[in-house]
Amino acid sequence: MQAYRAALLSFHDDGSARYEPDGLLVVGPDAAGRKVIRAAGAHAALAGNYPGVHVTHLPGRILAPGFIDLHLHFPQTDVIGSPAEGLLPWLEDYTFPHESRFSDHAHAVAMADVFLDELLRNGVTTALTFCTSHPHSVDALLEESERRGLRMIAGKVLQDRHSPDGVRDETEQSLLDTEALIRRWQGRARLGYAITPRFAPSCTEAQLRGAGELAARYPDVWIQSHVAENRDEIRWVHQLFPHARSYLSVYEDFGLLRERAIYAHCIHIDDTDRALLRASGAAAAVSPTSNLFLGSGFFDYEAARRAGFRYGLASDVGGGTSFSPFHTMLAAYYVGREGQTKIGVSLAPQDLWWQHTAGAAQALGLEGVIGNLRPGCEADFVVLDPQATPLLARKTAHARNLDELLFSMIVLGDDRVVEQVAVDGVITSRRKAAAA
Repeated sequence: MQAYRAALLSFHDDGSARYEPDGLLVVGPDAAGRKVIRAAGAHAALAGNYPGVHVTHLPGRILAPGFIDLHLHFPQTDVIGSPAEGLLPWLEDYTFPHESRFSDHAHAVAMADVFLDELLRNGVTTALTFCTSHPHSVDALLEESERRGLRMIAGKVLQDRHSPDGVRDETEQSLLDTEALIRRWQGRARLGYAITPRFAPSCTEAQLRGAGELAARYPDVWIQSHVAENRDEIRWVHQLFPHARSYLSVYEDFGLLRERAIYAHCIHIDDTDRALLRASGAAAAVSPTSNLFLGSGFFDYEAARRAGFRYGLASDVGGGTSFSPFHTMLAAYYVGREGQTKIGVSLAPQDLWWQHTAGAAQALGLEGVIGNLRPGCEADFVVLDPQATPLLARKTAHARNLDELLFSMIVLGDDRVVEQVAVDGVITSRRKAAAA
């Protein structure tokens, strides 16, 4: 076993934060040999229970759960910061050309290294990500994730229509490939598979029907797609699926709404859709930097709370503008302020942090497994330096309470705050936070 002495940030069942200014985190194997958190709490209360266990002292640092990114695109790493008039032109001009390059297996392997390095640099220890329509893009990412011991969930994109050569797949073969990938990767090491229709307009009814059949056959796999991101996209969906009540109900009609189904954006939905999300157990991946960048709209936090469905935060790289959870949390704060209501909401710092950790784990159906520092949780955590830059150090030094401390890091933080990252109980990244 190993122990770490520092401040500890974790979460209660109601989403509120628990903070121990002088805490002890004890990590060790469980009965199955997995590295898990064995104890977490006040140092004074726990230190005597673990004689002989080596303690790493981290003064001035905060141990927090590794961040969880509920939605992003592995092959769009190089698309970040590409200018466009909106979602659909952005897809045509940048996304599809970049994704077509993944037909080259060597390119997919090289990009897997880049992508995972960026996640870890920013303290993201679990992600739910799209690959491309090429099956070996999944293999490249999950092979490297397995080598690093990461918890990663990924899926081959399904898109058999309205897609250019180089990324469009063939209906029957795409479903065969998906099932083969499920059998290869679901439940292997810390990996999972997600059935991944790109979005309803990119899939024929036959492909969506086949995806739903696979989802029924393999209830433990995840499902991921997009819904109601952009008004032009919604009009297109209504033309293609005229008998569907709404964009979201298209997925329901094909058996793709259930527990472990994550739908990115969920901006332009109504209360009937929100009730459907809650009843089905599906969750929303809120992607504020992407929505702001592409001018798509604002997630309605107040309506989501009223309906009671699950949601969490996502970077949505490469429509999103950063891998940094701090940038994502700050953008979510802006979105809450603007909202779809006249007043808007002021999202509490603890709530923003919960959305990127324990709340995201709940959305994935992995509550109690990741996203928290509780006994039994997998030992994925970050070592944060609240004095990583001079301005941040000045701000956090004057924090009067936990909300002020967390909000200072949300507003002023970036990857420099993430000093170390532990994956499966092993420190995988050691770096001194920059002093400027």
